[in-house]
Amino acid sequence: MTYLLALDQGTSSSRSIVFDPNGQIKAIAQQELTQIYPQPGWVEHDPQEIWRTQLATAQEALRKAGISAHELRAIGITNQRETTVVWNRATGVPIHNAIVWQDRRAEPACAELRERGLAATIQAKTGLLIDAYFSGTKLKWLLDNVPGARQLAADGALAFGTIDSWLIWRLTGGTVHATDVSNASRTMLFNVHSNQWDAELLQAMDIPANMLPSVKPSSALYGEVTPDLLGHAVTIGGVAGDQQSALFGQACFSAGMVKNTYGTGCFMLMHTGDRLQISNNGLIATSAAQTGERPGFASEGSVFVGGAVVQWLRDGLRAIQGSSEVQALAESVPDAGGVMLVPAFTGLGAPYWKPDARGTITGLTRGSTLAHIARAALESIAFQSTALLQAMSRDALAAGDAAVTELRVDGGACVNNLLMQFQADLLGVPVVRPAVTETTALGAAYLAGLATGLYQSTDELSGLWQAEKYFLPTMDTRRAQELMARWEHAVRQAAL
Repeated sequence: MTYLLALDQGTSSSRSIVFDPNGQIKAIAQQELTQIYPQPGWVEHDPQEIWRTQLATAQEALRKAGISAHELRAIGITNQRETTVVWNRATGVPIHNAIVWQDRRAEPACAELRERGLAATIQAKTGLLIDAYFSGTKLKWLLDNVPGARQLAADGALAFGTIDSWLIWRLTGGTVHATDVSNASRTMLFNVHSNQWDAELLQAMDIPANMLPSVKPSSALYGEVTPDLLGHAVTIGGVAGDQQSALFGQACFSAGMVKNTYGTGCFMLMHTGDRLQISNNGLIATSAAQTGERPGFASEGSVFVGGAVVQWLRDGLRAIQGSSEVQALAESVPDAGGVMLVPAFTGLGAPYWKPDARGTITGLTRGSTLAHIARAALESIAFQSTALLQAMSRDALAAGDAAVTELRVDGGACVNNLLMQFQADLLGVPVVRPAVTETTALGAAYLAGLATGLYQSTDELSGLWQAEKYFLPTMDTRRAQELMARWEHAVRQAAL
């Protein structure tokens, strides 16, 4: 019983990874997930498909690893955050498709909360800005718009959960309705200071408390998977939202440590220790994955379009045939030739929060080529991430904390050496790529291993973390500052 199984339920796919006790990957299985777009701005998933694909990949990963479930010490779960499911407690059947984190249908409810003057209260209690991104107003929409839902909820017949809760419910045969603090902190309903659902916020959004899951630390004994699913009962020992799980998997356990995940978007989290850091620089505060009752927090910034800009080069501009070609095209020129690309295809996220901004290319000359645009597109990922870290650094310095000394990176685009080197040059600190870049799943596995005694402490986990490559800054500081100033100018051009 030394292996760990991580269930990584993401926006585009369900994956399962078997890790050995040293945090090395033994097997991976993955299935894509259907994206449902009922109307512009709406995004849904079928909760039953989420469950089927997640279970199928878990079974396949065990087969690929050549092990049986009785050789597993525990299971960890990590998930797309904020995505909202409501199901009938008696039948286990969802009353509607899951409303995905990207979905914007709850904006009218958010506008109403702002008009009622609740923005400061919600930020103080939850660390969050009022936004349709978070789960609370999604849940309110379901109660208000699914026929009969309000009465069923009043009767105690309905259960609400984010994707982790839905999977726990199904894995335990409907015996456990629970979530962890990191997922609860993304609902706009959870007081992160007391680690409790907040009665005032529930009343403000007209949500019955009886729908909500119990909340546990991220590393805890949640229950057992029923034997019929994997062939043997297995303890669920770790649960965390994907970005907090990646922070944990990167061994960022203490204040001031930072990770950036380069995926479709980019998600940067800085651990802030036991202090909730309310940002003055456009970031949100959130609960970090917690290994006990003691609260832990992180500062977070999100870039809406990160690696997705490479997909746009491929599918929109048709500048490349495959995403893997972008580095060679970008390296065919010594620099971007003055071209700046701001990929505000869906507005700009943190630290700008400009929902009406649109994609812009500036600095074009007669000598500009597709190679210059490709390089500018790659560099835009680093520029946006630098703006995030600078915002975090301003918050940290205002609080009297030390400056950031390195950035740990993961996600698909972190394999691009050109991008990582440019990131280090702009930041002026080392960028460190780990040996295992599947840090989201690894974090869930580590949380489960801690809860079940496979590991004794986070110090032991820090010892398992290994760097694969360090990217050291080589650019003159003044040059880096000039480039960031030009980027900020380009951002102003993108704002309508």
